[in-house]
Amino acid sequence: MGIRIIGTGRCIPDKILNNDDLERMVDTSDEWIVTRTGIKERHIAAPEQSTSDLAAEAAKKALENAGITPDMIDMIIVSTITADHVFPCTAALVQQKIGAKKCTCFDTSAACSGLLYAFNAAYGMMASPLKYKRVLVIGAEKMSTLVDWSDRSTCVLFGDGAAAFVLENDENPDNPDFYVAGEVMADGSVADLLIVPAGGSAMPATHETVENKMHCIKMGGPKTFQLAVISMVSACRNVLEKAGLSPEDVVWAIPHQANRRIIDAVANKLGIPEKVYLNVDRYGNTSSASIGICLDELNRSGKIKRGDLILAASFGAGLTWAAMLIRW
Repeated sequence: MGIRIIGTGRCIPDKILNNDDLERMVDTSDEWIVTRTGIKERHIAAPEQSTSDLAAEAAKKALENAGITPDMIDMIIVSTITADHVFPCTAALVQQKIGAKKCTCFDTSAACSGLLYAFNAAYGMMASPLKYKRVLVIGAEKMSTLVDWSDRSTCVLFGDGAAAFVLENDENPDNPDFYVAGEVMADGSVADLLIVPAGGSAMPATHETVENKMHCIKMGGPKTFQLAVISMVSACRNVLEKAGLSPEDVVWAIPHQANRRIIDAVANKLGIPEKVYLNVDRYGNTSSASIGICLDELNRSGKIKRGDLILAASFGAGLTWAAMLIRW
């Protein structure tokens, strides 16, 4: 076919919340946070900034990088668990904010695995008889809206941000697809390990749910850590096997930027610690924006070139996990 990534962009909020700031908010310390997570700072969106605002800004940068205009986009997919509203979808709000015209719009919700889920959905629809020509794939989160700032086990982890990609199908068989191989999976039997209990149909909002902070992230740390490592390593090995390649063929590996210890464990088990791209120290866990921010940084810094193989892997609430081998 010839489906390629032709543009990337990111939006990082201006406000920085560092570990010294958190020391004044909860019973924690810079040493405690860095030792356990590798995170030194994270960016927090302004009160008036919504997830669609972050997504739209990243999308505009991606369009500029691709050298195309919004009216040339046929579909927008936004991966997010912090949508502006229950409905309409965030993608439709992004469409309006960037000035796109008639195009398909929908959201995906797979938590931190969402961007890779969205890439798979976009590729499938572009390669199908629908033949979408140009697609915007966006991972955007305002995780600060889900954080209990009195819970030191979770409030140190998350940050806000967005990343966007323009995919183009030029139907030129001489241009190889960006998509080499992928895997997306889930196991709902452990859904309660990482959850926001209230706000949905199972537990609608009440005074009690707000007072008890049931609209904030609840996480079972040790078990989540274990499953994250197992699932990402397994998915990466499966994807490489599908492609008939080995870790040595990979130029960059981008594990989901959730926790430095998880990243190191995954990299060591795969035998590629020297190929891992890291920015978790600067952004924390930005959920579905995480891998996308890494890719945009690599692209704009000139650290990747045409034909390079990039192995991305993620895990998130659900439990969901995914891996994808990308040819740049």
